[in-house]
Amino acid sequence: MKLLRFGQPGHERPAILDADGIGRDLGDLLPDLHPRLLAPATLRALRAIDPVRLPRIPDGTRIGPPVADIGKFIAIGLNYHAHAAETGNPAPTQPVVFAKWTSCIGGPDDDIVYPHPSCKLDWEVELGIVIGSQARHVAEEDALAHVAGYCLANDVSDRHYQREGGAGQWGKGKGFDSFGPIGPWLITTDEVPDPQNLDLWLAVNGETVQRSSTSDMIFSCARLVSECSRFMTLEPGDLIITGTPPGVGLGMKPPRFLQPGDVVTLGATSLGMQRQTVVPAGAASR
Repeated sequence: MKLLRFGQPGHERPAILDADGIGRDLGDLLPDLHPRLLAPATLRALRAIDPVRLPRIPDGTRIGPPVADIGKFIAIGLNYHAHAAETGNPAPTQPVVFAKWTSCIGGPDDDIVYPHPSCKLDWEVELGIVIGSQARHVAEEDALAHVAGYCLANDVSDRHYQREGGAGQWGKGKGFDSFGPIGPWLITTDEVPDPQNLDLWLAVNGETVQRSSTSDMIFSCARLVSECSRFMTLEPGDLIITGTPPGVGLGMKPPRFLQPGDVVTLGATSLGMQRQTVVPAGAASR
């Protein structure tokens, strides 16, 4: 099952994709895709709905983030063997965990804002994990039972403030407004039998720069959920993005960064596609 939200920011309505990939409006049945509606019982009830009986989403409608009111936006660094190597870092011995601010969350096709003149704007295609039930100190073998589904994410980053301009505090370069496009949909776990076997890709202005598989992850999705639950209580609607594969601009020789006017497209197996245009500060259309 693929769940999504559509409409202008702050006014999104819930929706579901039918078997032909057509978005169907759930707004007369649900107020929104709030975290409390990610519980297994609610998802089972949604699966019983015949989407074809629901109104179609109007063509050209903006797609928003697939879950409303995300509580925590947790990110994992250096979680692909090849990406750690391209940045000159050894593979970590435990997950590198940091936070992105929920105010950076946007829809999959919303503009990316170039925030300041010293910005070194980079891209990172990632698999996102959406928590469906509370998880506290869960064992790795039980961790995926707490997951509602998965989504596509772009961990947009300003390498200036992540590195030399931010005194080593990653959050300064990771949380600018528009730096967290997610979606287009949340795909439930029953349609992803193995989250460690998903292909990911990202292109800049039509040139593919990232292409990999979640099989190259250092720490699996189950390990990440288990590990995070040791240090914080994971609640329904929390989002964990799981790290990026090689091919980021920082790792190129010389480094290559995004500029206003550039177009980023990305996708992953079963997770759909995103398309963002980089715009100057004050020029975002959404």
